[in-house]
Amino acid sequence: MNNTLCIKCKGKGLCGRPRCPILEKFKSLQSIAPVISGDSVFGASPPAIFVGSYGYPRVSAGPLIPPLAKESEASVFEEPSAWANMQIEDIISLRSRMVRANTNFHVNDARDKENPLLVKAQELALSRKPVDTEAWFFKAPKQELKFDAVLTPMGPSGLMKNFELAENPNVPKKVDYLVYDTDALAKDAVLELYKGDIPAEHITRLLSIGLLGKARKIVPTRWSITAVDDMAGKEFADRIKDFPWVSEIQLFSGTHFGNHFEVLLLPRAYSFELIEVWLPKTVWSGESSWVGEDSEGYEGKKGYSPLAGGYYAARLPVLEYLTEIKRQASVFVLREITPDYWAPLGVWVVREGMRKALQDPPRKFDSLEAAVSDFSGRINTPKAKWMPQAKLLSDFRFQTTLDLFFKTQ
Repeated sequence: MNNTLCIKCKGKGLCGRPRCPILEKFKSLQSIAPVISGDSVFGASPPAIFVGSYGYPRVSAGPLIPPLAKESEASVFEEPSAWANMQIEDIISLRSRMVRANTNFHVNDARDKENPLLVKAQELALSRKPVDTEAWFFKAPKQELKFDAVLTPMGPSGLMKNFELAENPNVPKKVDYLVYDTDALAKDAVLELYKGDIPAEHITRLLSIGLLGKARKIVPTRWSITAVDDMAGKEFADRIKDFPWVSEIQLFSGTHFGNHFEVLLLPRAYSFELIEVWLPKTVWSGESSWVGEDSEGYEGKKGYSPLAGGYYAARLPVLEYLTEIKRQASVFVLREITPDYWAPLGVWVVREGMRKALQDPPRKFDSLEAAVSDFSGRINTPKAKWMPQAKLLSDFRFQTTLDLFFKTQ
């Protein structure tokens, strides 16, 4: 098996196989999924909506419902920030209770108010609090777990006849306003919601189920997750360019579910670089390690990253941090994925891991060499394997800035 292709593909089928052999091995975990014997499910949806990408532009979509979950406990199923103290198997067990109630739509059906299943799915997506939901299926949901590099694991799925919301959704005013503003671009609506402290998960489901923008479409969840990270990241990147540089070299570090992060802030104009190092025997890497890189300069990112959703998920938290401290910097991130990351949990691991790393006070250094020496002691991969790809560090070391020129006069 080509581990380089596997890391780039992450289950999307680039190898041509009808089923991903790596994801297939997780079939052994089926026993932790709830057994659904009947043709209906009732529980408090967190709330959560899933839109698949298979068959695009005809897609399957519908609510995610944990059977018998109470409103008081349901939100934890959809809140990555609440999973910090769990083990990987705990998260899989939790998310395996999320039953996918699917029906088929065309992506252009977003404004079809005559489709009751779509209208109810959109009503559920509006809510900020759990909503008691019941779904009826043509036959009992299929016992299976869904894993993906971008998406959070999910449990059994079935084609539904109908579903009902047992109560009215609790809709934030900002959400209500922007959903009914059909003149606002999707990008502008996403940024307004983000600035209004609407959680990313809420914004993602609004975008997925076709509730934002002018030319509204139903958008696969995996694409919506990355789109929200990207749009918010670009907004923050534009904003920090008006701020002064950080005054010294700063280094943050942290580990989250077997993903180790080193985040280096350098006193230069904004740029961003991510290096991913997949050690042997991680979820995608097989028997050998793999190193990948992507970056952007002051003018921002051109095209889609070869590191996929993880690039945008890593960039967003550090841009949030720089916006908060009102500074700009050249940002170098090294993400080393260890064998402890044995099952794919989704790109939220990257986003939350970066936020966790940025919570503690940074180490400060007088030189780049001292900072690199410090964090090299915390990672398993020798510098010789990743340093040749670190373009940002090379630029910082050898390019003289006008600022430095004036300081020496």
